[in-house]
Amino acid sequence: MTDIQPRTTEYQVPDDPSWLGSAHGLDATDTITLDVAAFTAGTAYPNGYIPSGTPLAKITATGLYGPYTTANTTTGIGVLAGHLVASKAVKAADAKIVAAILTHGKVREANLFLPVDADGKADVAGRIQYV
Repeated sequence: MTDIQPRTTEYQVPDDPSWLGSAHGLDATDTITLDVAAFTAGTAYPNGYIPSGTPLAKITATGLYGPYTTANTTTGIGVLAGHLVASKAVKAADAKIVAAILTHGKVREANLFLPVDADGKADVAGRIQYV
């Protein structure tokens, strides 16, 4: 007999939450959509997944999120919005990934996969504390 039940495949990815300074803020994360095209393979996700704690910024033109960088402030990616809460697998066909962003809480700066500069810290001052 043929099984016509829908199937989903879960992709398990490593997650290292050591960048979290506390559980504060995890109960109030926001749901966002990542634009995979904005991330550079090999740099932003060298192992096939975007690591948790990745600094994120909102792309002004699309409302989607990409990696924070101060290199281009006119597109919105030069303004830190928060950090990716959990690692997300990147598959070749993915154009967008639903994720959660930490916009309020404590972050252990030394444990971040990608560092945050002084400008980024100023963007989230009062919401995210780096310890």
